[in-house]
Amino acid sequence: MLTLYFAPGASSMAVHIALHEIGVAFEGKPMSFKNNDMRSPGYLALNGEGKVPTLVVDGRPLTEVAAILYYLARRFPDAGLLPHDDIDADAQALSWMSFIASTLHPARRRGLDYAREVYGIADRRLGEGWAIGCYSIADIHLFRLYWRLFNSLKPAPGTFPNLDAHYARMMSRPAVQRTIEVESAIGYELPA
Repeated sequence: MLTLYFAPGASSMAVHIALHEIGVAFEGKPMSFKNNDMRSPGYLALNGEGKVPTLVVDGRPLTEVAAILYYLARRFPDAGLLPHDDIDADAQALSWMSFIASTLHPARRRGLDYAREVYGIADRRLGEGWAIGCYSIADIHLFRLYWRLFNSLKPAPGTFPNLDAHYARMMSRPAVQRTIEVESAIGYELPA
């Protein structure tokens, strides 16, 4: 049994998308920043850092977006979220997800000028296709961060042409549409 603790629009959105891509049954547990759900004693017992996502796998919690995405891609290989037995693809996906977590994730809070610089690096690195050459967990992770930047700081059209094209491709995916539908219905209350 899989249970996803998520906050609509937060980093957990990437895991939510991946679960819809896989098509596996899971229980979703929405969390509220406004209600301080991540600081409740019950949740802190699952994730001592008090953040989302947490994926509970057969009673064991797994945290951190990159780790959960990698786990899901490997546990459900038929979903095609990573190429089978390709160490180079694994390394490229992990490289992207490390860059996303350490560089892109904190960029938005530093303002549009700084975000423009680091997202420019991502735009050039991405090129005109998928992050590792085929659709993967790296694209899901990248999309979630760009989705937030795109909808909060609203960079001028054409600032990031490759990321804009990637965003459009991702928005056409049924798993992304389903995740946004579910999370929008609950409501976004993202921290600044």
